[in-house]
Amino acid sequence: MRTLVVWCPDWPVLAAEIVDGVAATGPVAVLHANRVVACSERARAEGVRRGLRRREAQGRCPGLIVVDHDPGRDARAFEPVVAAVEEVAVGVEVIRPGACALAARGPSRYLGGEEAAAERIVEHVAQSCAVESQVGIADGAFAAGLAARQGRIVPPGGTPEFLAAQPVEALGRPALVDLLRRLGVRTLGDFAALPAGDVLARFGFDGALAHRLATGRDDHPLAVRRPPADLTVTADLDEPIDRVDVAAFAARTLAARLHERLAGHGLACTRLGIEAVTAHGQELHRVWRHDGLLTPAAITDRVRWQLDGWLSGGARSGGGPERPTAGIIRLRLVPDGVLAQAGLQSGLWGETGAERERASRALSRVQGLLGPESVVTAVLGGGRSPADQTRLVPWGDERLPARPGAAPLPGGGAGPVSMPPWPGRLPPPAPAVVLPTPLAASVWDATGTPVVVSARLAVSAPPARLAVATNVQPATVSGVAAASEIVGWAGPWPVDERWWAPGEARRRARFQVCLADGAALLLAVEGGRWLVEAIYD
Repeated sequence: MRTLVVWCPDWPVLAAEIVDGVAATGPVAVLHANRVVACSERARAEGVRRGLRRREAQGRCPGLIVVDHDPGRDARAFEPVVAAVEEVAVGVEVIRPGACALAARGPSRYLGGEEAAAERIVEHVAQSCAVESQVGIADGAFAAGLAARQGRIVPPGGTPEFLAAQPVEALGRPALVDLLRRLGVRTLGDFAALPAGDVLARFGFDGALAHRLATGRDDHPLAVRRPPADLTVTADLDEPIDRVDVAAFAARTLAARLHERLAGHGLACTRLGIEAVTAHGQELHRVWRHDGLLTPAAITDRVRWQLDGWLSGGARSGGGPERPTAGIIRLRLVPDGVLAQAGLQSGLWGETGAERERASRALSRVQGLLGPESVVTAVLGGGRSPADQTRLVPWGDERLPARPGAAPLPGGGAGPVSMPPWPGRLPPPAPAVVLPTPLAASVWDATGTPVVVSARLAVSAPPARLAVATNVQPATVSGVAAASEIVGWAGPWPVDERWWAPGEARRRARFQVCLADGAALLLAVEGGRWLVEAIYD
């Protein structure tokens, strides 16, 4: 397939200028893992090259401006460029931030040839985004990407000849390139001349894929993206709204329009953005999430609740909604979580459950009046202590853990294999109650001597008695006597965190103890002090 690739030189540097304001005209280098991954033209003029270590790059260019590599920043800054290309030709595939591809046939036929299409795209990107770009056209995305770096249009059928002259470094596989160089293979033509079966046997699957690219055959067709449909609905109000009943009528009309537009595309939404603009230019925004498909009634309810919270809730401290400074003159509904109409599985008997729906409506109503932080749920994740493993998220938000979970333990476990382990974490079962503030405690051995844990994690004597500060005991541990007998214990589980940062270092050891009255506690010793962190059920 004739493929057109749009390439923006030194894109990580340009993205740093667009997002962070770092002047790309100066000596700038973007570093990842202490090596240069991109640099500006001025930095190259002073000897900075990709792959150099930071110290060597700064030695060649003393005035070098160092920027950390941020793929998210590069992708966000590249989105306007992709949108500008889509205004000229549809069906764009983003290869990586700074490069995108599309089939050349459509724009070349519409604009009068491949050269005319390339010129039009370059000019439009420059006018829309003030970004310099180059276009390459060849048979296949890989060859077109190499041609874009030279600003070249390879004639139809000339791709194998064009690739044959390229060095093997164009494959972008350092380990394979180093091996090919030592074997005397210098160009893609030399590599393509090798038998495909021998390449697979000698270099494996990745080498066979690189060999396929060197011969001018792509590994997959273009996976084009379609420009998203504009599903947002907006209502400009003739008179400013400052009453809840009038706002409810406007919400009903706007919700019906949104649902009709979504249904026209065969879509539904599970997350809804509600935006309002007041007569004084104040902008209010809130996102609502629903566990299911938002029907017209559900959309109307949420818009009405939110407007009620804005208009009558007033300004509150602690995360409450901000009262509008004037009447609302514009309402906008933005469907955020969009999926196919049949993309959500119903309940066992066709419904998700009336009780669950009523509970969701009640909690959403509270959030509309008091703010999203007024209703939170717990999400379990990774960590060494029970407090670290729990994260509170507002009701309706994505339930993502703050830390990745732990890998499964030998003999079974619950975490995915790809998750990193947490050395020093407690074994199951988890405690039933985690105290928000640990309680001070004292632990003695059988002779009445305080039990201590040495720097080498040696316990001075088996724990025999425990006393908890009774004046601040919560109800959950009120049954523990002033001095209870310890009939069983396990530990220690040591944790030595952030030892490389003295100001943030923390060294602890945890014990599980079982008392004579049947209570089970999680103890921690830190700095010679014993603390009760959690209670087992």
